[in-house]
Amino acid sequence: MRPSCKGACRNQNIHYIPVYSHEPEALLNASLTGNMEFLQWDCHEVARWIESLGFPQYKACFTENFVTGRKLIYVNCIYLPRLGITDFKDMQVISAAVRELLGITETLWSRSIADPPRDSVGLYLELKSRTGVQADRLTYQQFLDGSRQ
Repeated sequence: MRPSCKGACRNQNIHYIPVYSHEPEALLNASLTGNMEFLQWDCHEVARWIESLGFPQYKACFTENFVTGRKLIYVNCIYLPRLGITDFKDMQVISAAVRELLGITETLWSRSIADPPRDSVGLYLELKSRTGVQADRLTYQQFLDGSRQ
């Protein structure tokens, strides 16, 4: 039986920038076809998605910490304990499901800081994680066009 998150959730806002490796073509296709609905999810929809993965005990962890679809880019094994999720197997499953939903792959642990900057998909998802009119209107194609100038 998995431990309950109730009472274990910490109400912390997530303010960090993780490093990811991405598949830009997949995101561009998803952006163009409108398959990025997760960016519009509120924290309750994220919690329902977590429940659908088989983790109803962690719904409160996501709602109490206001993790919206835009903030899913920041959900990984490093930061799940800050939300109150400490079972390592559960953390692995949730992180893998988030990566699959976002269409990203896990960064190699041996990535050097001397490597070139991350690809455009990660930077785009981080911009979309913000709130406001500018972030709401930004499409992946607009982001690519602006970064080439």
